[in-house]
Amino acid sequence: MNLQEEKLCETGSRAFILEQRLLKNPIIRTIFEKAPSIGMPNWHLGAGCIAQTFWNIEYGLNPTYGIKDYDLVYFDENISHEKEDEFIRRGRELFFDIGDIIEIRNEARVHLWYEEHFGYPINPYQSMEEAVGSWPTIAAAVAVRYDHDDGFIICAPFGLDDLFSLVVRPNKKQITKEIYDRRVERWAACWPKLDIVDW
Repeated sequence: MNLQEEKLCETGSRAFILEQRLLKNPIIRTIFEKAPSIGMPNWHLGAGCIAQTFWNIEYGLNPTYGIKDYDLVYFDENISHEKEDEFIRRGRELFFDIGDIIEIRNEARVHLWYEEHFGYPINPYQSMEEAVGSWPTIAAAVAVRYDHDDGFIICAPFGLDDLFSLVVRPNKKQITKEIYDRRVERWAACWPKLDIVDW
């Protein structure tokens, strides 16, 4: 597949390696095949499922090992709950055979529920790239998608160095130490060979 460069996106040989590793995860393959038909604008698959699939292949584990959910996100200026709910319903119908592990969210409306969920407010994201750049760890601040015309596209505001080096470090732009510590505690139990950087 052709690799197209986007702003804040990685291309080249490492992009090809990441693509090949992700395609070994049958759930990710299914998402790539079916997600375009949901109709979400600027959709991406991102966060933990990307890094964790990569780690699983690196460590010789089942590609789906330890992955709790798959974050299928999009960016739409229509931030109504009804519109997001429509996409969520379509996704449930489309991925009925996978189970309730795919979470569809509009990154443009995260600020509406973030304070209730995490205890402090955030400003609205202005783009998908800004949203990905706020995710809790550098290694998992990666989102990918397949475009019918352009092929495999990666949005990685911090690059792929941490992911390929098996390093987990906090992205302190938005999260707290408590959020980071909870996350890496589970990750260390599942993937004990990771190089986890303290807060």
